[in-house]
Amino acid sequence: MKLPEDFQFDFNQKRILVTGAGKGIGREIASMLHRFNAQVVALSRTEKDLQSLKEEIGCETIIADLGDPAAAQRAAEKAGKIDHLVNNAAIAILQPFLQTTVEAWDNTMAVNLRAVMIVSRVVAKQMVERGVAGSIVNVSSMASFQALHDHAAYCASKAGLDQLTAVMAVELGQHRIRVNSVNPTVVLTEMGKRAWSDPAKGGPMLARIPLRRFAECEEVASVVCFLLTDGAAMLNGLALRIDGGFLVS
Repeated sequence: MKLPEDFQFDFNQKRILVTGAGKGIGREIASMLHRFNAQVVALSRTEKDLQSLKEEIGCETIIADLGDPAAAQRAAEKAGKIDHLVNNAAIAILQPFLQTTVEAWDNTMAVNLRAVMIVSRVVAKQMVERGVAGSIVNVSSMASFQALHDHAAYCASKAGLDQLTAVMAVELGQHRIRVNSVNPTVVLTEMGKRAWSDPAKGGPMLARIPLRRFAECEEVASVVCFLLTDGAAMLNGLALRIDGGFLVS
């Protein structure tokens, strides 16, 4: 579903760090923020993706593998003065529970959870020092609420992310820093299309969504942008479902 041509916010050249900005949801968030007059700092582990994004929107770029805690720390420090943060980077290694490996579990937690803590800690500290009333949005998942086959590590990481979001909201609120998460259903990124296009897999999921469709990247990005604005000034500690009604059906 396309957004209206006149739909817009204005970030007035505020610097916004977006992790996992090279592809999919993160790239759409970065592009939309640029459209709304933000100075985007795009972080990804893939140089080619960052280069093409830079050519499109003129953003600053940082290359880092957030699964490495030292690299995550350096990347967050390199970003400098940040007014808002979007923690979007994530991985999904799908394995049946009985075949879930320690390596897959640890890698998932490193990127989906630990990196959020590291990057947010660095960014939030400098927000506090500068007296910035910023906003942090963590891109979680409906998988935080709904158990899915072959998603043991992923579901656990996203449930942990929602609880981390809540703790951050409680502790950072006194510094006028809001922290929320968004929890989309299946999103039609290129990866999402490949993973859920099989009717045998995607059909049962679609049947439980009252709107009878999956989400588009820009439908997640627009919610993220709203949560970063002053229009969401009293929203803090949310795990906001973007699921077309899946969990109420």
